Amino acid sequence: MTDGIYRMAVTSGHSHRDTVTLAGQQVRHWLKAQHYEDPGAEDGRHRVGAQAVLDCALKDRVRGASGAKESVARWRLREFTPQGIWQTSLTISTPPTGGTWVRLDAEQLPVRGASATKAPVPALARGLLDVLAAAEGEHQGAARVHGMPTVIERGDVDEVLDELCDPDRRMPIVVASTPPRVDFDDWLAETVDPLLRGCAGLAVLYALAPGAERDFNRALEHHRVYGGAVRTYLPGLDPAWAPEAQRHRVMGRHTLDTDLRRASGLLAWLPRRLAVQSPLPDALAGLPPLRAQNLRGGSAPWSEESADIAAIDGVQPGSLLVDHHEEEVHEERARAEELQEVRRWLRDAEERESQLAAEYDEQYSELREARTQVRSLRGRLAEADGGEGATRAEPAAGRVDPVSFAELIERIGEFPLLSFTGDPRLTRELDDQTDHPTWVRMAWDALLALQDYAEAAVHGESGGDFRRWCENTPVDCHVFPPRKVIRDESRTVRTNTKWKGERELPVPVEVNAGGKVFMGAHLRIGGGGTAPRLHYFDDCSGTGKIYIGYMGLHLRNTRTN
Repeated sequence: MTDGIYRMAVTSGHSHRDTVTLAGQQVRHWLKAQHYEDPGAEDGRHRVGAQAVLDCALKDRVRGASGAKESVARWRLREFTPQGIWQTSLTISTPPTGGTWVRLDAEQLPVRGASATKAPVPALARGLLDVLAAAEGEHQGAARVHGMPTVIERGDVDEVLDELCDPDRRMPIVVASTPPRVDFDDWLAETVDPLLRGCAGLAVLYALAPGAERDFNRALEHHRVYGGAVRTYLPGLDPAWAPEAQRHRVMGRHTLDTDLRRASGLLAWLPRRLAVQSPLPDALAGLPPLRAQNLRGGSAPWSEESADIAAIDGVQPGSLLVDHHEEEVHEERARAEELQEVRRWLRDAEERESQLAAEYDEQYSELREARTQVRSLRGRLAEADGGEGATRAEPAAGRVDPVSFAELIERIGEFPLLSFTGDPRLTRELDDQTDHPTWVRMAWDALLALQDYAEAAVHGESGGDFRRWCENTPVDCHVFPPRKVIRDESRTVRTNTKWKGERELPVPVEVNAGGKVFMGAHLRIGGGGTAPRLHYFDDCSGTGKIYIGYMGLHLRNTRTN
């Protein structure tokens, strides 16, 4: 699992030599802040604390992924605890072609059988960003990466738009807007700064000044952010294509005001995942791992006291001085290259999925408009033929669709045979995930179709379950794509205790004395494998109703966990 890893990969605005010097200073400041000893500037293994070891290799020349020799400097701090090892690794690599890359990783290596704890943003990351003039890539126009958000004024809008639309962009760009009638400086200090703190080194961070908001949103008509909302713009932004807007998640002010700390964690989740799963730059890929026995200069003397530390690390005393064979180095490099290739496949597959999901939503919107026109024409035709069949078509034509999930939940009472038993807060939070209306439209279509099905089912006229109904919908009833109707969860989900428990959802006691039933049947709302879900229980043959126990982001399974 990679959920707990923090990884920053940026370019330095300085030469390799200056970057190493500046990074070394920041490492020493960082160690001092944690009350560790100063290791100096020597290669080797340094015992900087009672349960902490720092390995340094500051003047290596190693063969990188391209096969050429690269200048590399590395530090690795290992802090040993009963729960496992906290490991922080800093690598500076400059290939012969130039361009100095800086990579910082922090993670917990748990003891056997335990789960890893998520690594927070290291203080070292912010120190490095303060001095390195870091950028998210080495191409011309690459956006600067700062530990705290940069304010976008009116004169900065064009430059930020160029960064957003840069086809070579690697990192997400997070833009926070300002609510009306709020002091901008107070909003920055009290909300935006703590909110974006967890994204330091993982994304380019901006705060949109009120005076710049109109120009910014005019240029990004389909990808706007306003009213105190925060938007995460992924690489590959197409500002002219409305359907792909759902890729770029929106977090509304309501979520920030409800629980700022939780909102900060939610906001950082996607940049953290992308940082770990995306392919590494060539200058950082394929480097042999840092090993104490490969360090130039003398290692710290082995002692009985340090042997206890090494035992936690799975290393036997004395083995640190044993040289490894060249074939092992080749094998490790091959594994690194294979992992890099898997990262590329994953990135390409996710980009393709996002594109197909956007295309599907665009087609669904067009199909929905065509269906609305067909229903209207059928109603007019029925009227002209003497009124037969018009009764059912007219109410649908006059019913106004909701514009948000918050409104949809408020109007659930318009469906007498549907009962929403879930948590409405989780449904309203979908409004914070995207401003694209397709999800709301599709969810509303699902409710319309479920109501029509329930009316037929209570009279024994449905011809089967809801999936069969959608495959053979009567001409005067609302339609829903049958491929989006899933009759039950997979065996993997049903046999996983945690995942199954998430799908045991509330129902009245007259349905089940325990007050819950497993709702494996669900509808996919929107395109893509991780789109929102509506879970329901069909009790038309019993209480005469359908119970909706959940409408929200995809519950955990093999893809979302």
